[in-house]
Amino acid sequence: MDTKGYAVGEVIFDGENHKVVWLGWDTDDSGGAVQTNQYLIIHGSDGFLLDPGGVHLFSRVVSVISRYIDLDRIREILFSHQDPDVSSGIALWLGITEATIRLSSLWLRFVPHFGLVQLSRITEVPDRGEALSLGGEGEIRMIPAHFLHSPGNFSYYDTISGILFSGDIGAAVFPTGSEYLYVEDFDKHLGYMEGFHRRYMASNKVCANWVKRVRAERINMIAPQHGAIFPENQVNRFLDWFSDLQCGSDIIETINES
Repeated sequence: MDTKGYAVGEVIFDGENHKVVWLGWDTDDSGGAVQTNQYLIIHGSDGFLLDPGGVHLFSRVVSVISRYIDLDRIREILFSHQDPDVSSGIALWLGITEATIRLSSLWLRFVPHFGLVQLSRITEVPDRGEALSLGGEGEIRMIPAHFLHSPGNFSYYDTISGILFSGDIGAAVFPTGSEYLYVEDFDKHLGYMEGFHRRYMASNKVCANWVKRVRAERINMIAPQHGAIFPENQVNRFLDWFSDLQCGSDIIETINES
């Protein structure tokens, strides 16, 4: 896959009446911004957009989506958390789609700072999570991932594809020119993600709780918001590592002394 310039995306799951699309990235003109992944689920004629990204990515993501589905077919836009690299484009997306927004109830009063003046199209996701039906054929489950790293945070699990959209969990930061879409060598990849997780995740207790929750699902792939996707043969390796991770409050004295 060519990672130079504007990537055109790639279908990462293609089933009967159901597709999942990774919406590419721009490695040439990021202006120093952290690399991000956006994803689109297409079920029947409906689109579900996950973590569509910040303002500076808006035009590119719109262009890529249009290769796969009409914008007026996007039914829901799902936000894992409130960070600007996830949600600062929220007002723009509401302007060009008829979609409903789903976002943690903790962040409803913060999104007006991204230029959003009316909140009637936002559905608050309760802390316990909930499920979004895909017409009786499956659902998108909103799995609590609080404090990883946001206090109001969700992972999204597509029961049809078996893909877990994990937000910042599993994120990696690539050196320029070293990007790849799928993790093949976990030990090498660890060097790109360990520092981020140790500093940004709250504690081992929180990590282990999330792993226990997601292991109740049949996970065929983990698709984070930054870095590379974990295919099925890397899923357990990542979950084992994350469940044992010492981070945040576990290492606070080390951080304070550095």
